[in-house]
Amino acid sequence: MSQWQDFTTGERIKMLRGKETQAELAERSGLSKHTIQKAEQDRTVSLPTLLLLAEALHSDVSVILGQQAPRRGMGRDDRSMLRELSRTVHDTAAGVLADPAEGGAPAQADLAEAAERMWRVYWRGAYAEAGSLVGPFLRSVALFARSVPADQEAAAAGLMSDAYRAAGLIANFLGARDLAYSSVGHALRHAELAADPVRLSMLGSARARVLLRDARVEQALRETEAAATRAEPRFSEQGTGLLAAYGKNITFAAVAASRLGDSDRAADLLSQAHAVAARLGRDVFGNGMQYGPSYAGAQAVGINVTLGNATKALDLSRRFDPSGLTQAAHNRMQLDIALAQCDSRQWESSLDTLLEVCSAHPEWAKHQAIPGVIIQRAGRAGNSRIRKLSEILGTSPDIR
Repeated sequence: MSQWQDFTTGERIKMLRGKETQAELAERSGLSKHTIQKAEQDRTVSLPTLLLLAEALHSDVSVILGQQAPRRGMGRDDRSMLRELSRTVHDTAAGVLADPAEGGAPAQADLAEAAERMWRVYWRGAYAEAGSLVGPFLRSVALFARSVPADQEAAAAGLMSDAYRAAGLIANFLGARDLAYSSVGHALRHAELAADPVRLSMLGSARARVLLRDARVEQALRETEAAATRAEPRFSEQGTGLLAAYGKNITFAAVAASRLGDSDRAADLLSQAHAVAARLGRDVFGNGMQYGPSYAGAQAVGINVTLGNATKALDLSRRFDPSGLTQAAHNRMQLDIALAQCDSRQWESSLDTLLEVCSAHPEWAKHQAIPGVIIQRAGRAGNSRIRKLSEILGTSPDIR
């Protein structure tokens, strides 16, 4: 029996389309019937077109490209981790808790140390490993929250918000949208209980991540601009935390605007993001968030790729120092550089860049859509690299 990755991209689109006609899919996606025909004939289509197709087909770009089977096929260990994480999120939200182990609820200092460890793993881009840490952390925080005196309830609510936000980000990365939405919703409720403006602002960009993955781009733009507006009047009074969260919301708004093809709005938002980064003067890390000059610079590369400014994106990538980025952010920037090289018809350089990041971080790369887009377009440059990339990503060499 043929596996999902053995079909061509065009065949996968046809299967996902089902009984719907090409004209009906064109109308729902906002694309022309000719574009649908091109996609189903395995002719080259752009990333924005694939995003629109994914939204209309209620799927992910990685599914269309064969990197993942429908409903986000993944390894047994990842599926087990995700089931356990889902159970923990729903149990803690419903108040279903096991009795604490001997010695009682954990201390706040121990929880803070566990949170730092969890976020370090997350920043490495080891999302499955991070997910295996989030569940125990969330259960421990829930036990702590159940036992604290009134004067520590706000601190407990803040930790609960952090744990749910981490669960939402990881679920989103692995394609578990329902779990991502519910986790971020729980995080928001606890951030409100904590009355913490920094956490509330951080959840704007977290929710935008889920919306962008779900192809709800206009809503992501509204969400991040609203979160930034709520934070902006106060950021000068709250120190670097709220300023960094504000900057991240502005940056995600620029990402959303670029995906909508609004270059003027994206440029204006990106200019504001750079101003915030310059005011910080350095990349700020804390509570699962990074923001500063390095992060803003990396996002500028990706935004210009999305807007079709490949030459500018490559120029920007050479003009800033990426050493301040987390490993995950650096990986993503490398994918954007590879896509810009592809758009500039630098096929061999594009595949070299892609092979470098995918070889170094294969588990991370398997859940990304961009490698499939590049292979499909730049595959003519060399069969040996395509075969190697296909082995890493678990796809068919005939994907291009």
